Amino acid sequence: MRYAETGYNLEIDLSTGNIERVETDPTLTELHLGGLGTNAKILWDRVPPDVDPFAPENLFIVGPGLLDGTPAFGANRTIISSYSPQTQLMGFSMMGGFFGPELKYAGYDKIIVRGKSPDLVYLWIKDGKVEIRDARHLHGKGALETAEAIREELGEPRAQVLAIGLAGENRVYYASIEHGRSSASRLGLGAVMGSKGLKAIAVRGTREINISKPDKFWEICQEVLKYIDWRLQNPIKGVPAILSMIGSPQEMILYDESWHTTSFAWGHARYRRKDFWNEEIEKRWAETQRNAIERLISCYNCPVRCGAIIRHPWLPTHRYMMKCYTKLTYLMAAMADDLDFGFKIAGLAHNYGLDGFTAPQVMAFAIELYENGILTDQDLPDFPKDNRDRFFYLLEKIVRREGIGDVLANGVYWAARQIGKGAEQFDHNTTKKHEQMVIKLGMLNPIYFLMYATGEKGNITQIEGQIPQAPLPKDYREEFVRDWPQVPTGKEERFKQFILEWGEEGKKFPFWPPPDLVCELVDWQETMHYIDDATGICAGLSSFPIKPPYHIHNLPPLISAATGLDIDEEGLWEIAWRNRNLVRAINIRRGLRRKDERPPEDHWKKRFPEYEEKLLDEYYKYRGWNKEGIPTKELLERLKLDYVAEYFIKRGILKDEGEGSPEGQQSKQRKDKAKGQ
Repeated sequence: MRYAETGYNLEIDLSTGNIERVETDPTLTELHLGGLGTNAKILWDRVPPDVDPFAPENLFIVGPGLLDGTPAFGANRTIISSYSPQTQLMGFSMMGGFFGPELKYAGYDKIIVRGKSPDLVYLWIKDGKVEIRDARHLHGKGALETAEAIREELGEPRAQVLAIGLAGENRVYYASIEHGRSSASRLGLGAVMGSKGLKAIAVRGTREINISKPDKFWEICQEVLKYIDWRLQNPIKGVPAILSMIGSPQEMILYDESWHTTSFAWGHARYRRKDFWNEEIEKRWAETQRNAIERLISCYNCPVRCGAIIRHPWLPTHRYMMKCYTKLTYLMAAMADDLDFGFKIAGLAHNYGLDGFTAPQVMAFAIELYENGILTDQDLPDFPKDNRDRFFYLLEKIVRREGIGDVLANGVYWAARQIGKGAEQFDHNTTKKHEQMVIKLGMLNPIYFLMYATGEKGNITQIEGQIPQAPLPKDYREEFVRDWPQVPTGKEERFKQFILEWGEEGKKFPFWPPPDLVCELVDWQETMHYIDDATGICAGLSSFPIKPPYHIHNLPPLISAATGLDIDEEGLWEIAWRNRNLVRAINIRRGLRRKDERPPEDHWKKRFPEYEEKLLDEYYKYRGWNKEGIPTKELLERLKLDYVAEYFIKRGILKDEGEGSPEGQQSKQRKDKAKGQ
């Protein structure tokens, strides 16, 4: 019997119409758990490195986390993986809602789609029965209205639906995949779905998931729930309100947006408006938000209501779901002070299926080019005067790929190079060809430098977490470290001392903390995200907030009780490292190298190039990577990724680590040191 998983994947070839129920290898669960980890293994094994993201040979993988469908609170994340049309690297985007658990209740751990349908289709999955159904009547419909139409057509009001809108059908490079209460937004996976002629996936399941040790599992779940209830009543002191709680940043509950609006950049990630927030704006925005919100909602089996149903008279569905920072992305990019504008355009973009982080930056980029004479009235006929109207104009052009919208649909990096005429100089906020968070700060932050530079993910919010983003006020530091059980074993004193000293004389960025501690702090934050991406636990309850309910001490027994595996803290950390290095290996195979590991040049005003290179050297060494950021043979073999090492050596990406090679010398030194101890 398989525990916490069904033991079967659903394989669909849209070119031939073939449908297979394939039993999975339980060893892969032991090595990678599920979700992103097993998605990455499938991509490595089955998609060659030279395959175009839109090629029929590329795979589109829908992978719920290992704990989805179990009673674990907040275990509802689905990880969608493929090659990204924007970065040309592995793209993976997480979404919450109800789809992942529903798919497992229908009898499948993953959906793996290959090929390309000659006509638009959707998948209908119900308790093991699978159909490829005609979706030509849904052509051009928005993602939200598509989901409603499919439920009505099937007579299944409780079916969970993933769908793309017009942006996905037209292969906009930053097209999202929408699911009622969540989105897989980053890295253009909606465009990959559209390239396969797949409009939607609908699923309904009523089967059960087995738990190996249900009593122990439920005991841990109850402890987690008790802590969630306590944390909701006890926000972290000394940090901005938006960072003090758990769950996704509580944009729908809180009206105080002083931190985002004064700390983040407006326009095309250009301008800080430090004096923007005041009592009048807070009062006006609070009234707008109260009038817009129909009700607060949560994802599957989660007691934290992070999202809200927003009323929207312009949408066919008359409402949509919003959470987190998307409330402000369009508004701030348009340099608008009108929150109602933000709600309206976000809803339209949601239905069209667009990434709410990238799309506003692309629009602001286009306006900059127009204002600087690079784009003209010939490129933008009848272009409005007001920025808000310009955003609505550009939205329609982009999703339809009409005129200049056909170029802007490829994102800032690619559009700048297609337009030319100096447009490349306005590509200032991308890393690895992907738009980043709109933050422009003063002094280099060494921790965030490494996360921005070396992360495989599309967004810093999927890497950061666990620690405050600025020094705590002195009055709160002792209280903060006194009760901090989330810290990994062996790191307690060092991490607590970091919090106590941070901000004191001589204990400030960029040259403090020492590089080895910087590496450890980055590793902790990133490792917790990779655990969540494998288990399906929401980052808002684990890797993202400060002092979350799930942590490195209660996750191993929870996973062990669910699966019957014997996983301790060290073993779980190793699984996360294995998954993280496998994702990197896929990207190395696609051409990623050290030269690509650069945050946006203007992310900080004060930069220190020599020190940044030293940080990269130290981090690569800490990770077990060589000078180019490629995992060494020794590391890969230790992580049971021997097949990756063999591939790299065979193709000259790595040298065989004989004692004469740099990697071999480092390996020999480490082994000699270990013998000496």
